[in-house]
Amino acid sequence: MSSSQTPTIAAVLDPVERSRVDAVGSGCFSLVHRESVRDALRVVRERPVDAVLVSLHRCVGEAPALLEQFSRSFPSVPMVALVTRREPGDAEALLRLGATGVRQVVDATDAAGWRRLREVLGAPPAERAQAILSPVMAALGPISSGSRRFWEELVRTAPETTTVRRLAKALSITPSTFVSRFVRTGLPSPKDHLVAVRLCHAAKLFDDGDLTIADVAYRLDYASPQSFGRHLRVVLGITPSEFRSRFPFCAVLQRFLDQFVTPYRPTWQTFRPLAPGRG
Repeated sequence: MSSSQTPTIAAVLDPVERSRVDAVGSGCFSLVHRESVRDALRVVRERPVDAVLVSLHRCVGEAPALLEQFSRSFPSVPMVALVTRREPGDAEALLRLGATGVRQVVDATDAAGWRRLREVLGAPPAERAQAILSPVMAALGPISSGSRRFWEELVRTAPETTTVRRLAKALSITPSTFVSRFVRTGLPSPKDHLVAVRLCHAAKLFDDGDLTIADVAYRLDYASPQSFGRHLRVVLGITPSEFRSRFPFCAVLQRFLDQFVTPYRPTWQTFRPLAPGRG
């Protein structure tokens, strides 16, 4: 999280929307208001920011192209579009935003929408990641700096990391070397770890707010809700609805600890998953 108390949100809103969002976010998140998308995205480069909030009706001109570029440069910072009134052309504007990487749209044309905005922006990814990482670190005990870096990178970036290749690149190690080190020590593969941690994130998202299956699918960078459903059927043999109703976060986390962490604690005490000299 960008501060010790509340998430920080870079926002581009109409004047009327500003006052309402400020009121909704009071005690839950703080906003850094800017007049343009370009200026709001500059804030992300200047300070820690947990999310970017953009009014649908301010996404004109160069804004969509800038948002698309931003989503590639900062994939871990979620972008949220806000709709507070109905206007002709909204459907087309939402389609343009979807193509830029804005995966979350909050319809605040009624009271329920404003409550949802508070839920969406009030629990940043860093907080959710810590809910997974802290029990892992407690279960493992003392480990090398390289092993700690692996776990921190895995858990922090799992929502947008869909392949082991991408994870290996973030850790500055070749994928083949990365995978072989796990195989040689008898640990579950990096892919198995990644899949399991992404399930933990999915369960936490379902627990933390009134998110739809589509919301969770897009937050985890699946191409579609159907893709998310196919993945769950392969891994667990259940549908997303069954996963949401039968597997609360505490159960999914405990399952992960029991299968991937606790049995391998002695191995992790001496394991060096990264390049020589780096842990």
